[in-house]
Amino acid sequence: MKTALLILYLATWGFIPHLLLLKKRPSATLAWLWAIVFIPFLGSLAYFALGTDRLKRRRLRRRSLYSARSTRQPVPDGATDEATKGLLKGLPRRDQQFLQLLSRINQLPVSSSDSLRILQDSKEFYSALEARIRGARHHVHLEFYVWNGDETGARFLELLTDAARRKVEVRLLLDGVGSHGFSESLLSGFTAAGGRFSWFQSLDPKRSRFFLNLRNHRKLQIVDGTSAFVGGMNIGREYEGLDPGLGHWRDVQIEVDGKVVSELQDVFADDWFFATGEKISAAQYFPPTTGGARHIVSVVPGGPDRRNEPISKSIVSLLNEATTRVWIATGYFVPDDVVLAALELAASRGVDVRLLISEKNDHPWLVVVGRSYYGELLAAGVRIFEYSAGINHAKVMLADEHWAMVGSANLDYRSMRLNFELNLLFHSAARNGELARTLEHDFALSQEIEQASFARRPFSKKFAEAALRPLSPML
Repeated sequence: MKTALLILYLATWGFIPHLLLLKKRPSATLAWLWAIVFIPFLGSLAYFALGTDRLKRRRLRRRSLYSARSTRQPVPDGATDEATKGLLKGLPRRDQQFLQLLSRINQLPVSSSDSLRILQDSKEFYSALEARIRGARHHVHLEFYVWNGDETGARFLELLTDAARRKVEVRLLLDGVGSHGFSESLLSGFTAAGGRFSWFQSLDPKRSRFFLNLRNHRKLQIVDGTSAFVGGMNIGREYEGLDPGLGHWRDVQIEVDGKVVSELQDVFADDWFFATGEKISAAQYFPPTTGGARHIVSVVPGGPDRRNEPISKSIVSLLNEATTRVWIATGYFVPDDVVLAALELAASRGVDVRLLISEKNDHPWLVVVGRSYYGELLAAGVRIFEYSAGINHAKVMLADEHWAMVGSANLDYRSMRLNFELNLLFHSAARNGELARTLEHDFALSQEIEQASFARRPFSKKFAEAALRPLSPML
């Protein structure tokens, strides 16, 4: 029996050549090697289920601007239309160069929006989304990571069903892992009315998909191709603060219109095509812009189908661009070495760097791992605040007085490399100031971590942090 177990254990080492050929970052490779070798069977099983962090998928390309190209090549002209180009010309030279850099990183042009509305909580977001759905005339496209089968989910499902009865095209795309508790039986009325539903299911052997680990974490909603929402909020009672186990839920969503909605529609079309094979390319889904262009906006999508890790590079670029302040709110904090170094360097050159991290979340071990990074950040001058008034799920980044980024990506390995994520970066002093006031309010509801007292924490906590930190690339 022992001999058989030993042979079986050694056989699991067959995963090691596959791991090495993936050419992951050294830290991730070492973490998986550690798991395969020193956690018999369970480590190999985990690698089989979670180890793959890249996939290839076809995308729809509506315009020649998006034709396949090397990631080193710039996007032509840097902008999509004359109105956006006019806004770009009015920016300082340094800001223009930064936006061109983002275009090269994300392989997307700079875009624009006439209005840009910050929605500070679920009450504001749900109200705005409900109004848009009720007023929809042609289509409603919704993409969420989590949709719960509770009263909140039922309310929105009824709204979508009513829209479908009005002959509005309704497409609902949910992640198969994030929404695992949602039953398709709840969709009978919706589909009977003509609504279309699909899982963004990474695990589908029939379609040669074996990627349980690669999740669609995006939160994107588009109505009639003229209005779009992007941020961190999903559909569920916890987002309304109705889950007593979680308490108050802090989050942010933004609503945009104008040219950028077409760029976001492309993101949804790619995801829907991947999930269903249906192409969304007709002109009705991409109506011409009727309003003006007041805000520069850049779409920042990331995912395991993009080898250049655009979200990570965009965040590091924004950190390097800052001269006065960088304030970041993130639901989960497990930074990689590149982001960690950029945070430390920004603070070391005198930038006011602050991190707002939730003191508790739905994955408690991530809080423990995140704290393992506090010592070096505090030593570099980064100020760290742990939000204690509930769950802080917001993903917000402010740089200086004009730049802001809001979206679905946390400052962790999963968001940088494993999940399909979506952020929007925009240039607006007014919206930057609005978000800064929100973060100042949240800082006041938080406990600031002091370097001296943090160094005196019990040995048991230090050991737990040290023991879990090597697993960071796997979490």
